[in-house]
Amino acid sequence: MKAVKKKLFVLDTNVILYDHTCINHFEEHDIVIPIVVLEELDKFKKGSDLINFEAREFIRELDKLAGDQLFTKGVSLGKGKGRLYVEVEDPHSELIYHAFTADKADHRILALADQFCKTLKGRQVIIVSKDINLRMKAKSLGIPAEDYETGKIQHVDKLYAGAQVMEDLDKAIINRFYEEPYNVAISDLPKMETPVPNQYFVFKNNSSSVLCRFNAEKKAMERVVKRHAYGIEPRNAEQTITLDALMQPEIQLVAITGKAGTGKTLLALAAALEQRRQFHQIYLARPVVPLANRDIGFLPGDIKSKIDPYMEPLWDNLAVIKHRFSPESKEHNKINEMIQNEKLVISALAFIRGRSLSNIFFIVDEAQNLTPLEVKTIITRAGEGAKVVFTGDIYQIDSPYLDSQSNGLTYLVDRMKGQQLFAHVNLIKGERSHLAELASDLL
Repeated sequence: MKAVKKKLFVLDTNVILYDHTCINHFEEHDIVIPIVVLEELDKFKKGSDLINFEAREFIRELDKLAGDQLFTKGVSLGKGKGRLYVEVEDPHSELIYHAFTADKADHRILALADQFCKTLKGRQVIIVSKDINLRMKAKSLGIPAEDYETGKIQHVDKLYAGAQVMEDLDKAIINRFYEEPYNVAISDLPKMETPVPNQYFVFKNNSSSVLCRFNAEKKAMERVVKRHAYGIEPRNAEQTITLDALMQPEIQLVAITGKAGTGKTLLALAAALEQRRQFHQIYLARPVVPLANRDIGFLPGDIKSKIDPYMEPLWDNLAVIKHRFSPESKEHNKINEMIQNEKLVISALAFIRGRSLSNIFFIVDEAQNLTPLEVKTIITRAGEGAKVVFTGDIYQIDSPYLDSQSNGLTYLVDRMKGQQLFAHVNLIKGERSHLAELASDLL
């Protein structure tokens, strides 16, 4: 068998900020970190965001490997793996010099890769970057470039949807769901493979239909009953199923995906308020993407005035629920009381660092803008009695280094499928207005 020739991967800063363990995922191939990347990491090491945590952790890992050979012969990353080098020279490339005028970190990385391509004849040199623009620049100059693939879900179009429609089920079986004990053993459903835990179904036979959830413990399909939650009523089958997942006490982790206007955040917040007595606090948060890109520092005012505009959509959802009740009603007053006593908190996701998430109904909005590690960090903080809900549209990414395949919400749905404490529902039908639905589909 012919041995595979080792490749040489040149890493961009954003790969390390995405995954501080990235150097362990290149198999037997060698890795080069340009010194300019370490210079950029130095700018990110201070701060409380996850991007700062990634920078610090990588610097610590590098320090463990550090020695004179790291900057000359390189150091081994372990048995069956390649070597790691830090390249300290500032390369000069006529190709880069004539193609680009600005002296910036990206162009120094390109120059280094170009130098390796010319000096290491016969060896494949590849730039690895989450930055599409850098990859395009590299390819325009004939330098191979790739995205960082670890953690990417390859077939997003086949991502577990959480709910399935089945036509032509025997009408007699559908009728059984409306009689006590309101469930049917999976063995009584013809030609049906065993579903994953908490998978939802819409069984139909002409005008007859029933919504069901697979209870893995009972090995039976249970009928989903339409219910209200703090004044919010589901408008379609998808929303009815979503509300059921949010209200089931044994389902501790819920992912709700779908385009804008499908009711993801509104349903999650309504379900949290309906179950408020079961939790010490309701915490609704969303990532502030410009905070990671450091643009927010240029906005005027203190940190609260900078963050508030990004939280406005969450307050809008709360206002929708409040307007279901008269200002004098106990429900309306209860929401105001919860906000005043911090039993209901709306905040930026960055502010949860170090918090205990025990007995909290925790809603993470716009979760498609999180990395897989950020999602993992949030879930691993969940203590006893916590319920964690992630909502978002995996195709509407605001972060420049994430896409539908690599964001944390997609990763969560793919990896948690089949777990008994997890449920996922993908909402398709928009319910804001016909105009909003039309714009979402066509524009």
